[in-house]
Amino acid sequence: MTPNGAALFALIVVIGAVAASSLAGLAILAGLLAAMAAFEVRERAHRALLRAVMVVLPLAAFMALVWVGIVGRSAAEIAAGTPGTRQAAALYVGFICLRLLLVVLAIQLVVLRFDRLTPLQFVCALRLPIMAKRLLVLTLSLIETLRHAIDRARTALVAAGLVTRRPSLRNVTTGWVLVQTVWLTAVTIVVGRMRDKWPAEQTLALLDDTLDAGEPLPLSTDDRIWLPVALSATLVVLGAG
Repeated sequence: MTPNGAALFALIVVIGAVAASSLAGLAILAGLLAAMAAFEVRERAHRALLRAVMVVLPLAAFMALVWVGIVGRSAAEIAAGTPGTRQAAALYVGFICLRLLLVVLAIQLVVLRFDRLTPLQFVCALRLPIMAKRLLVLTLSLIETLRHAIDRARTALVAAGLVTRRPSLRNVTTGWVLVQTVWLTAVTIVVGRMRDKWPAEQTLALLDDTLDAGEPLPLSTDDRIWLPVALSATLVVLGAG
């Protein structure tokens, strides 16, 4: 697969997962992703599944607490004004989390398929307007900046004795300090880059030259197989809904 073909494949799957209204539709998309993982990602596919589960698991726990433990009804039952059951609420939570799992899994499979490319090389290979490429690169850069901000804020608060390295009751009571510190650190770094660092280094001009260099690769034979299959599966899911 080429980066363009993989990006289109992931986009089609995401649209299908968001539009799916039944477990059968999600099962079709899950089978499609399993086939893509077996042929394109192969032995590294379990890493994509593990990452997707780690992303969805906190949301699943929170939604189960709210919908099953507190509300006790599904969204459809609330809209219909019926009493509802916790079992229906659990099924509703499971369906939403499974849908998100497929979305994250599709993105992670594409990431692992091209893990030998840097994010900048991957974006350069996409057939997109230069403005869209610039936004993608700057967004990825700011995400990495946020990760560094979290590490710096946590290290500073651990050194100050406000939070601990391992889970503890102190972290529960002082967690809001960590959130505020991360937010202020991230804002300071981003403002500094946009106001001082990027203009002084002419980052945007250099970035445009890099993104505009070379011609994106045409779709490969694998792309011409996976894209129609993904499109057909998504159309079946939409038709079943």
